[in-house]
Amino acid sequence: MADNLLTMQQINTPSTLSNETVLRVEHLTKIYGERRAVDNLDFEVRRGDIFGFLGPNGAGKTTTVRMIFGLITPTSGSINILGYAMPTHRAQVLPYVGALIETPALYRHLSGRDNLRAIGYGLGGVSEKRMDAVLDLVGLGTRAKDRVRTYSLGMKQRLAIAIALLHDPKLIILDEPANGLDPAGIVEMRDLMHRLSAEGKTVLISSHMLNEVQQICTRVAIVNQGKLITVAAVDELLGGTDVFLVKLERAAEALALVKAQSWGARASLNAQGDLVTPAPNGRGQDLNAFLGRAGFIAAGLAQANQDLEQVFLHLTNSMAGDK
Repeated sequence: MADNLLTMQQINTPSTLSNETVLRVEHLTKIYGERRAVDNLDFEVRRGDIFGFLGPNGAGKTTTVRMIFGLITPTSGSINILGYAMPTHRAQVLPYVGALIETPALYRHLSGRDNLRAIGYGLGGVSEKRMDAVLDLVGLGTRAKDRVRTYSLGMKQRLAIAIALLHDPKLIILDEPANGLDPAGIVEMRDLMHRLSAEGKTVLISSHMLNEVQQICTRVAIVNQGKLITVAAVDELLGGTDVFLVKLERAAEALALVKAQSWGARASLNAQGDLVTPAPNGRGQDLNAFLGRAGFIAAGLAQANQDLEQVFLHLTNSMAGDK
């Protein structure tokens, strides 16, 4: 059996589905011996989010996902899904949650459709119409009769997601869905996430691929070493940077001066030799004035465009500096 895909059974829709918060995690902690794998996490996933749960390998993401599903018992804290406390009400919750955790386990000798039939049988039966719908949704409608052993890794990932969607869940949680995919497979996975969102699903993606998730998610929680760094809309993170790109002569000299300031410790030169730096008081005009007083005349100064990876490094460096 595909043991990493959770078995579901149909029950009546809970009245709490009117609530806009689909998943809430509060003070969630998991301790192994003297190591805090997850340390006091707080975040919520709202209806309609494509929510990224982001961080490097070993940050505590998979441990958190397993606690959400009741596969690991938290040391402390609480988890609430669709108005139900987990794991106490796991039986009431799981019919509304679809999950892909780690590498998909599939029947390689069967066709894609027959894999759905086999899993559907364990759910009490799934109609041919529903199987057609999820196969089309994940882009496998034309390959439904082919044996899974002929599928690419990206196609297997999409089939595993189709299985998780069989019971029409409200919340879909995917742990590293792009793991092992080639560039074409990553693009396929990205397109699939957008299709799921268009279908009205709420999606949580746990991943260490920050730049890829940037192109998919609406909101993110960033974690490192088990600790929550920030929860924010992606647009806010990318548009709210206090880092500036400065074009000027003698950039290396300017860099040495800036790094000597309390506000400039994160300054650097980019590949083009331009100065990339925070500004005093977070304002570009103050940075320009500071450089001018020191004899450095900027030929150009603009707020730097950053990606999620750069934001992550910025935030983790700031957190380390606060210790």
